[in-house]
Amino acid sequence: MLNFFRLQSGSLKNDFLSGITVSLALVPEAIAFAFVAGVSPLIGLYSAFFIGLITALFGGRPGMISGATGAMAVVVVSLVSMHGIEYLFPTVILCGLLQIAIGLGRLGKLIRMVPHPVMLGFVNGLAIVIGLAQVNSFQTIKDGKLGFVQGTQLWLMLGLVGLTMAIIWLLPKLTRAVPASLVAILSVTLIAFVINSKTSTEMNFVATVGDMLKTNSIAATHNSSKDITSPQGKVTPPQQPAQTKVTNQAAGAHGISGGLPQLFFLEYSMVPLNWNTLSIIFPFAIVLCGVGLIESLMTLTLVDEITETRGKGNRECIGQGTANIVCGLFGGMGGCAMIGQSLINVNSGGRGRFSGITAAICLLLFVLFLSPLIEQIPMAALVGVMFMVVIGTFEWASLKMFHRMPASDMMVMVLVAGYTVFMHDLATAVILGVIVSALVFAWQHATHMGADIKFNEFGSKIYQFHGPLFFASVSSFKEMLNPVTDPDDVVLDFYYSRVYDQSGLEAIHSMAGKYEALGKRLHLTHLSPECRSLLAKAGDLVEINISEDPQYHVATDRLA
Repeated sequence: MLNFFRLQSGSLKNDFLSGITVSLALVPEAIAFAFVAGVSPLIGLYSAFFIGLITALFGGRPGMISGATGAMAVVVVSLVSMHGIEYLFPTVILCGLLQIAIGLGRLGKLIRMVPHPVMLGFVNGLAIVIGLAQVNSFQTIKDGKLGFVQGTQLWLMLGLVGLTMAIIWLLPKLTRAVPASLVAILSVTLIAFVINSKTSTEMNFVATVGDMLKTNSIAATHNSSKDITSPQGKVTPPQQPAQTKVTNQAAGAHGISGGLPQLFFLEYSMVPLNWNTLSIIFPFAIVLCGVGLIESLMTLTLVDEITETRGKGNRECIGQGTANIVCGLFGGMGGCAMIGQSLINVNSGGRGRFSGITAAICLLLFVLFLSPLIEQIPMAALVGVMFMVVIGTFEWASLKMFHRMPASDMMVMVLVAGYTVFMHDLATAVILGVIVSALVFAWQHATHMGADIKFNEFGSKIYQFHGPLFFASVSSFKEMLNPVTDPDDVVLDFYYSRVYDQSGLEAIHSMAGKYEALGKRLHLTHLSPECRSLLAKAGDLVEINISEDPQYHVATDRLA
């Protein structure tokens, strides 16, 4: 289904129009994530601007959109609630430093270790989470209580959602001169404006971005008993936004209008720079660093697949780190790649860095000059866009693969998707999937250990092993050898095998001790250079006669 996004081609015009489309979708996301994190909406918007702009300029994946995300917000909320907002900004800066260190250490390539079933589960689970997260857009405040829209208002909203999806689907069949998502948002906004202009109630008949801001503000202020679901799908008890100076205080009640962002120490009191502060912020910085990089690198891989190009993982780590440092310095909540917005960008034709730059600059312009207009965008238009992202993201072909793929791969895919949907934690879902895949791999290869037995003209017994010798195959290796019944001279031939870890070395050492106790000689031959290196590092821990018997070939570096 990802072919749905491959139909677009890159150009400067497409990047510009796509960037505008993405910026419109960024506004409600940044506001909602700010409320999830327990901070002012302007902090979320400023964060999206800094993260989006710097990663677009210096990141490793052109066309990928970054900003304030729910994955980071659910970590931030704990820090803010326990220690105060003043500790947030140095935490974000430290997170950025750690991300740069990972990029300089060239550890971004570890994302290549993610198996394809994990990727499928991640993509499918993400699509479901994005779809379920749109339920929050159908909520409103009525009589001081948070509830869902009903009756005519519900049917009208569903109709506008359907209209948005129809435009996005049908317009590309007629023309690709402009992004279908942008046309859909503008068209539905015009219809909603006409309808709302005829109503005089406090909340518009067709819910808009401004209404969503009021709903979240009221819910947070009154500490509603119902949980608020973030657009990422993380269900979190509503938090009271941290109070800042006049511009940020006004954001919750009077919209998203604000001035230029300032350095955080000009608006907030500085926390003491000592070991106690470091002990508080370091655990949160580690989590933010890991969550941000995993989600960013997974998004990078997904966009690589869609655009059939290859991003640079290490450069993305450095770009994200730099963005978080600047974001923290200017009082932001940090961020990482935004999967939904990245797919909107790709679907709208955005392929280059200019699309991300445009989205970030437009977002800042909205805050400075255009907030009254942006607040008139109906939530139905944005929900329709996200539903089309869901349809394009979900790998429908994977449903047909259930009877064709190995049972273990199917289990991993379902596990990752299920954990993503029910726990709403994308990073942990990926880590869990990789661990399970590694354990399955180890279990399967443990059964591949075998040996051919033969005798030479001198009466020596030769075990010619096949398969890897590592922690999972140690038991099989020991069962093949019989020190009691074997002759006085035994050769272990590793021409078709390799010793991979300390467990394998210890197994060899253990069996050598048994042969030595019986007065028998044990020889190892055809060890690869890597095996010899392991034995050299082991030193006195492993005492074995390594022979280069002329009857055998010289040890070579081969794949087992």
